[in-house]
This record gives sequence, C-alpha cells and structure tokens, in this order.
Amino acid sequence: MKRYFVIWLKLTGITTQIAFQSRFGAIVFLLGKILRFAFFLFFLVLVTQKTQLIAGYTTWQILFFYATFNLIDTLPQFFLREVYRFRWQVVSGHFDTILTRPISPLFRSLFGGSDVLDISILFLSIIFIFIAGSHIGQITGIQILLYIMLIINAFIIALAFHITVLGMGILTTEVDNTIMLYRDLTQMGRVPIDVYLEPLRGLITFIIPVGIMMTFPVKAMMGLLSPETIVISFAIAAVFLLLSLQFWNYSLKHYASASS
Repeated sequence: MKRYFVIWLKLTGITTQIAFQSRFGAIVFLLGKILRFAFFLFFLVLVTQKTQLIAGYTTWQILFFYATFNLIDTLPQFFLREVYRFRWQVVSGHFDTILTRPISPLFRSLFGGSDVLDISILFLSIIFIFIAGSHIGQITGIQILLYIMLIINAFIIALAFHITVLGMGILTTEVDNTIMLYRDLTQMGRVPIDVYLEPLRGLITFIIPVGIMMTFPVKAMMGLLSPETIVISFAIAAVFLLLSLQFWNYSLKHYASASS
C-alpha cells in the first residue's frame, strides 16, 4: 500500500503540473466548476421556497442531499481521473507499456493522477454538508457512522462503474461516451430519488444504483432506511465490484495491442 501510495503521489504531481501549464485555463475551469455548483444550489433554494417541500423534504434537507451528491460525484472524478484518458492509452499503444511494468495495470489505469482542481468542489461540498446537516434535526452517532459507510459504499459502486468502463475501453476503444453516460445517469441523483415515479425509481435504485449511491447516505443520516435496506446496499456494491473485476480480467485476456 505504501508503494502504491507513493506512485499515486508522483503521478498526481505530474498531472498537476500539466493542469497548471495554462494558469488562465485552470482558473477558468475552476471557476466553471464553482459556478455550476452555485447555480444549481440557487435553483434548489428558489424551488423549495416556492413549493415549501420537494418529495416531502424541507429546504435544508434538499440542500443536504445536493451537497452529499456533489461529494460523492466529485470523489471518483478526483481519484479516478485517469479513466478519462484511458482511450488514448489503448489507441496509441501506451497501454502495452503499462502491461509490461511491475505495477498493477488496473491501478495505473484508475489512479494515474488525481485532478487537484476538484479539491475546491470537495471542500465546498463538505462545508455545505456540515451547514445543512446542522439544520435537519437530531442526529445520532450511529446515523453519522452509517452515513460515512454508505458514502464509502457509493465510492465502491462508482469504482465498479469505472472499472467496467476500462474493460469496455479495452474491447471497443470506446471510453468517452460510456463515461459520460455514467455521468449523465448520476446527475439524476442531484435530488432525492423520491421525486421520480415507479418504475423509474426502482430502476435507478437497484438496477442502476444511482439511488444507493446518492440518496441512501442522506436517508441513513435521517434515519429513513431500514437495516435490511442498508444490508442490501452493501451487498449490491459488493456484487457490482466483483462483476466489474471479472469483466476487467476478461477484457485483458482479449486485449489486442496497438500492433495487432
């Protein structure tokens, strides 16, 4: 673990230098992220002030859902940014070099350098989680623990999605559209999944587990999840991760190098 942590730090340092080659571009990109966060936050405040409740939730509860969504949405982008660059590695043949190095190709393809520009959104999300969380009622230590565990569970599901995208990139050289499809699906979790009607709600909860990722941590914090539902959430994450790893191994066995 120490060795891979050092490798991750070095790779992150390299990607950070690349990101700040154009300081103006980095500032504009960072500003765009913050404005996007602020505009939708403002939109939610306006909507909840007019309607009082959204799917039975108050303004502060909706903001807590949104802040948690941004945290869970940004964490994979921060740590797994290399997935967005994976297609070039396959098409150019650079992935051949990765396979010959004494390092896990899966680790290199996932954690090949974090995007430090995402730190601002992570920081903003955590601030709003604390602010909104202080206005949603009495919270126990067990609820906080479940909230943290389900956020970790959400990251595992996101990790499984990204591993699946890598596997598809090896087999089809298509990464960009697939990862953007994942991003579009997760955007449905910016608000509680309770706003969607069945069967869509069930689809994005258990088949495409956006609800488990984005909504369940907040519901656990509010004491709205049963123990059975929490156990099912962890089980689904474990199954998704196992299936994605099996798909990755299958893809590696059928990988054709750039020279083929």
